[in-house]
Amino acid sequence: MDRRLLILDDDADFGRMLQEIAATVSIPSRHVVSPEEFFEVTKDWKPTNIAIDLQMPDMDGVKVMEELARLGCTAELIILSGVDERVLDAAARSARNFGLKFVGVLSKPFTPRALLSLLSTSSSEGGPPAEKKVAGGPKDAMMSAGDLRQAIVQGYLQVFYQPKVACGDHRLLGFEALARVVHPQKGVLYPDSFIPVAEANELIGDLTRAVVEQALSFLMRNFSPTGQKVGVPREAMQDKDRLRVSINMSAQVLRQKTFVEELMSACSLSGIDPAHIILELTETAAMENPAESLAMLTRLRVKGFRLSLDDFGIGYSSMQQLVKLPFSEIKIDKSFVMTSRSSEESRTVIESIIRLGSSLKLSSVAEGVEDMETFEYLRAAGCDVAQGYLLSRPIPEKNLMAWIQSNCVDGRWIPPSKLSESNALGA
Repeated sequence: MDRRLLILDDDADFGRMLQEIAATVSIPSRHVVSPEEFFEVTKDWKPTNIAIDLQMPDMDGVKVMEELARLGCTAELIILSGVDERVLDAAARSARNFGLKFVGVLSKPFTPRALLSLLSTSSSEGGPPAEKKVAGGPKDAMMSAGDLRQAIVQGYLQVFYQPKVACGDHRLLGFEALARVVHPQKGVLYPDSFIPVAEANELIGDLTRAVVEQALSFLMRNFSPTGQKVGVPREAMQDKDRLRVSINMSAQVLRQKTFVEELMSACSLSGIDPAHIILELTETAAMENPAESLAMLTRLRVKGFRLSLDDFGIGYSSMQQLVKLPFSEIKIDKSFVMTSRSSEESRTVIESIIRLGSSLKLSSVAEGVEDMETFEYLRAAGCDVAQGYLLSRPIPEKNLMAWIQSNCVDGRWIPPSKLSESNALGA
């Protein structure tokens, strides 16, 4: 894919310097000094990469990012600025919240190599292949209720699985079950395009039942003591503390009076012990009706299910939930994990959550782990479980055993560098 870099910075000399750096790797670039010209060039020239300065005199960089999101911009974004690290961290989080393809921050002054590194970390080149995403961004259309109902009935709703491993010894611990609509014409549709529709049209129960049914069937076929066992030791199938599947739960589902009985019945029919299931809830879902939630979640724990508080660290009352409700693990929000290499603030939050979880005898799970440096940092910080693109993108069930065979030995995940060394020695 040909690259085109557009630079928005009111410092003409600085803009020319960036153009010269881009030219060293044959990337065409343009520099503009005003937001008005910037948006005109963005529309006509269609850059693949954008670098913007936060401190613009007429329209600051955050406002520019907001407008880019409104316009459905798909270019990869680099933030430039000389402001302090905390402000840069906040701007980076804003870019992600806007739904932009944020790739990194360059704090002035920086080296040419730093810019070239960000220009070379595109999702379109290198790294794991991206899933075909046709929905979920700021300009993507929602599915209709009729289309979603048809997708559930006709089996277009499929569960993809993202592996989770122990940070300490790399044991494969299980998977998160993630719903996708795999449409024969539209391709893979993501939750942002159908979960709100399901919740608004009383379809979330049917959708959740379909996910639970597929997840339990997956466990029964592949990881029960009598099922297929490819690349995973026998003891892993029988140990209640191993090979769990995490399933996301909506607040609407939790409010259904028959939910616990239906879930127990599904586990009984499939022969899966509830101890192998983790139910993930957001803070909003857990606290929509605190009294009812406490009773429901307590029942689930009594039955043997484990409970995870998802996206921990971003809710205003997360601490209150953690103390009052019977959770068994906390998931550190990926916005902190993905910025841990560059943000001292994010590292402070992560380490505080890990210490808190440990003191309350809760497992800590970090999602959004994309590189080995972050994995090693989390391991050293005492995090229990890692999940993210470093291990794998979410995988269709039909491809999961091949992933295990290629990436695990004796039930333990082998990091990419070690796997390459092993393959080279065996060649």
